[in-house]
Amino acid sequence: MIKIELNDGLRNILKEHLIWNKAHLDCFIGMLLSLLHLKQINLTQLALGFKSDAELTSRYRRLQRFFQKVTFDYDAIARLIMQLFSFYDKSYYLTLDRTNWMWGKSNLNILTLAIVYKGVAIPIYWKILNKKGNSNQDERIALLEHFINEFGQANILGILGDREFIGEEWWKWLTDSSIPYLMRMKKSQKMRDAQGRERTVGSLFSDLKVNKKRILRGQRWVGNQLVWLSGMKLDTGELLILAGNERFVHPIDIYGYRWEIETLFQCLKGRGFHMEETRLTKPSRIKKMMALLAIAFCWAHKAGEWKHKVIKPLKEKTHGRLEQSLFRYGLDYLTDHLLHGLNEMIDIVRLLILFLCPPDMIPIRRKRKRITYSGEAT
Repeated sequence: MIKIELNDGLRNILKEHLIWNKAHLDCFIGMLLSLLHLKQINLTQLALGFKSDAELTSRYRRLQRFFQKVTFDYDAIARLIMQLFSFYDKSYYLTLDRTNWMWGKSNLNILTLAIVYKGVAIPIYWKILNKKGNSNQDERIALLEHFINEFGQANILGILGDREFIGEEWWKWLTDSSIPYLMRMKKSQKMRDAQGRERTVGSLFSDLKVNKKRILRGQRWVGNQLVWLSGMKLDTGELLILAGNERFVHPIDIYGYRWEIETLFQCLKGRGFHMEETRLTKPSRIKKMMALLAIAFCWAHKAGEWKHKVIKPLKEKTHGRLEQSLFRYGLDYLTDHLLHGLNEMIDIVRLLILFLCPPDMIPIRRKRKRITYSGEAT
């Protein structure tokens, strides 16, 4: 029987997408496995978990050189992630948001385009904004154009964004490109009513009671854009006001998917890989770090889906959410098996299947007695 090593299997998968030599592939895989072991993106920590006979200082320097010198093909990485979830064959909502933090005097600011997926968002493209504050309209258009040029727009059900993603040029480009959108607005945003009078959008929803919704029947002018408006009063008393370029039947419910990108950022930060503790500050290196995080995140989430479906379903709490996120469920599973559970070939094969196969193609246990990829008799 041919013995399969985890590193060899991952290298064979990744070399189909990443045109790197063996040394670069092995370095990336070493960091990936170290990240899943230690749940830390800081290079000092990654070097500790990086398997090598070299001294710690040499390992650390090797990781530094990797981020300094290796060229990344981000389109190839995006294609890999799309394949990992079989997004080519599905329709989906896109969501756009930023995450930012300070390290010393450096303002680290990452604009991310992701696909809504089962309570979380899967990162596809990201742009490092070498500045403080919001993205501008040209940056958003360029990021979405890049996605469409690579993957087309036929599968896009719409794009969702928070209050910073307003702007006449941006909205006009989306409408001209036949891309539906739902964007949150500030209640102070000005609009014109049917009589041509200027008023705030908040005035249209100020009488709503908590948890009540309203979808306006006609379109309203916001700047030079005709939009459909809807609103809801949240538990906090704050108004959630949405603008869209088409009339969604359930706009509030659809917009709820936007929160999934916030869950993604939480997973990349304190609930998972502690992204904020990186000491990388140069934009090009931060962008490479995000690629490593994205692939690790995808593997962990897929493992969590599989374990929830096949091994031990997570309990659902009274508020309807699972007792633990699928990402964390899978991350703990991967960490445990990488540390303690790769004693037999079936363990390695299972992890490779969880990495490569889309979740709906991962084998599940049948009732008749046989050995499955879980390594259990059923």
